[in-house]
Amino acid sequence: MIRQCSLQDDDVVRQIWALQHIAYRMEAQLIGVKELPPLMDTVESIRRCDETFYGYFNEEEEIQGVVAVEQEEPDTLTVSRMMVHPSAARQGIASRLLSHVFEQYPDVPLYIVSTGTKNEPAVGLYRKHGFQPIEAFEVAPGVELTTFHRHNPDIKNEQEV
Repeated sequence: MIRQCSLQDDDVVRQIWALQHIAYRMEAQLIGVKELPPLMDTVESIRRCDETFYGYFNEEEEIQGVVAVEQEEPDTLTVSRMMVHPSAARQGIASRLLSHVFEQYPDVPLYIVSTGTKNEPAVGLYRKHGFQPIEAFEVAPGVELTTFHRHNPDIKNEQEV
């Protein structure tokens, strides 16, 4: 079941933090870096962030996956975090979380996400959901991130009108 996560709930925030450390350590290995900014987060920094978190909970109320979003600019929504527990990988959880975001924010013209260019599972997920690469940039020697955009198909681009 997917639902919004309360960042006031200690257990939920601790589960997000633990999942984040597992998932982003794996991404760091995939893209060839030792550290990623999400690995520097603490329970308190997650609790204080301006992002909205949605969790995929199993029957035991354990978080199996999380997506976080934030509106950094008008008319855009940034997918700021996406993570699935390795024991729940390849079960469609990330796809369900992304679909949930699109359902929760149907009036947003543009969705944005960035991921490690070498993170093939994430790149494949975003492409499958209609995201297109816009730019790639080096964040450390030999480490490249790609930013993807997905235009909302239900909202006409002003230039098309």
